[in-house]
Amino acid sequence: MKKLLTIAGVILLLSLLRLMLFPGENIPQVSAADGEQITMISGDEAESGIWQTAVDGLRQFYLFTGVRNVTAGHVIMIIVGLFFIFLAIRFDYEPLLLIPIGAGIIIGNIPFYQAEGMNLQLGIYQEGSVMNYLYFGVMKGVYPPLIFLGIGAMTDFSSLISRPKLMLLGAAAQVGIFLTFLGAIWLGFDMREAGAIGIIGGADGPTAIFLSSRIAEHLIGPIAIAAYSYMALVPVIQPPIMRLMTSRKERLIRMAPPRAVSQTEKILFPLAGLIITAFISPSSLPLLGMLFFGNLLKESTRTKRLAETARNALIDIVTIMLGLTVGASTQADFFLTTDSMIIFGLGALSFMVATAGGIIFAKVMNLFTPEGKKLNPLIGASGVSAVPDSARVVQHMGLKEDPSNHLLMHAMAPNVAGVIGSAVAAGILLSFLW
Repeated sequence: MKKLLTIAGVILLLSLLRLMLFPGENIPQVSAADGEQITMISGDEAESGIWQTAVDGLRQFYLFTGVRNVTAGHVIMIIVGLFFIFLAIRFDYEPLLLIPIGAGIIIGNIPFYQAEGMNLQLGIYQEGSVMNYLYFGVMKGVYPPLIFLGIGAMTDFSSLISRPKLMLLGAAAQVGIFLTFLGAIWLGFDMREAGAIGIIGGADGPTAIFLSSRIAEHLIGPIAIAAYSYMALVPVIQPPIMRLMTSRKERLIRMAPPRAVSQTEKILFPLAGLIITAFISPSSLPLLGMLFFGNLLKESTRTKRLAETARNALIDIVTIMLGLTVGASTQADFFLTTDSMIIFGLGALSFMVATAGGIIFAKVMNLFTPEGKKLNPLIGASGVSAVPDSARVVQHMGLKEDPSNHLLMHAMAPNVAGVIGSAVAAGILLSFLW
């Protein structure tokens, strides 16, 4: 191979030397038709043609470069992608989500030549491109149920089974979804768009993607990015709200340890949960069916290999595909719109209202709870379905007030209830707005 490259290089060098040393010598050119007379073109004309071809080639190359097609929007979005990666690496904010999403934002905003009628099969919105094929799983809602399968296979519902009433906190946190739904309508979005925007309040990226792919396909990009961004920023957004809405005395409340749960209860819970929730909201079956199926794989003790695959290899693969394509969907000319900015604002408001709703409802429940059995209101904040990040934030806040007050197991109950609640809410919205 090296010899061939050397020979080719020598021939190219000799050709260039010939053109420079003997520019006036005639160069024979054969006409297109076989057997016709050979015509002679002067060296000046041939040299001019070669240089013109080279110049045209360079112009064509420049036309297709990112330098030629870059816009301020591309630069802004690339900076956003780099910022997501920085947050993930520097502060450990959901790196499994933010690094794929950040890389996807950069990939989706590398500028390339676009013209009417031309399809280079590069962009995520160009039919036939690799990213477009991968994006199919987002557009058709394929990835979210697979994510829920993995979540079910890694989730322990014991704390919720031991204290079923804490499911009410997961339900209360969904108030953010419906208030944001009304707010989006007030701001001029139609009913279907408002429903898709409202689900951001559940702080559940897969559920947000699933619902928006059904009723507001054109808003998947901003809705998904908003939902995953606020999931990643749970440790930043929730603590100030938790401190504001609770007193130190309330934050110091100790809760009795949850009772031990039998293996039979663990097996029956996903079966009962699937039947009950599916009858209430059949539209949420793709999500909740996979969630409870994954949990059954885990708790049956007879399908350890399947459960292991679902909670490790499968969910990792789907997370990569989902994060990368969701990030790439933020192509500047599609993403940087006024609607996207409003969606981000409504999403933040929705998430804060959901956090506050869970805390307030925990305090209301304490009004009817005898002394010694009261709830620590902090666990209400974990009613949003950012599993397990919200529960970890509650644990951290509890330990900050009292280093011996462990709230993680208590917080996991409303946290997993929030996953179920947001999926049910999505099903209800879907049945109303389809």
